[in-house]
Amino acid sequence: QVQLVESGGGLVQSGESLRLSCAASGRAFSKFAMGWFRQAPGKEREFVATITWSGGATYYADSVKGRFTISRDNAKNTVYLQMNSLKPEDTAVYYCTAGVLSRTSTDYHYWGQGTQVTVSS
Repeated sequence: QVQLVESGGGLVQSGESLRLSCAASGRAFSKFAMGWFRQAPGKEREFVATITWSGGATYYADSVKGRFTISRDNAKNTVYLQMNSLKPEDTAVYYCTAGVLSRTSTDYHYWGQGTQVTVSS
């Protein structure tokens, strides 16, 4: 069993940066791939980024590639999402998730409660 708690969201202006953190409880954290998804009002939840259990490989949605970086620290049971050059279209609730390495939300077994990111123009 893994419990996930996101933090670091907030209100920023276009072009600024934020770093989201996701703290996991449970000894199985290092066995899971970790991902970030987001959901904007009136839209479906969409894939943002994912990282293998070792941190050796990362994958990104085309819309964030080159601006966002996912990383993890297994010693701290924490995964991060560094978001640079934020745009208004990045505004959404961001969810941390643990499961099988995938771009599909149904492949992930555990979800956090989400953290709001709002980017003003």
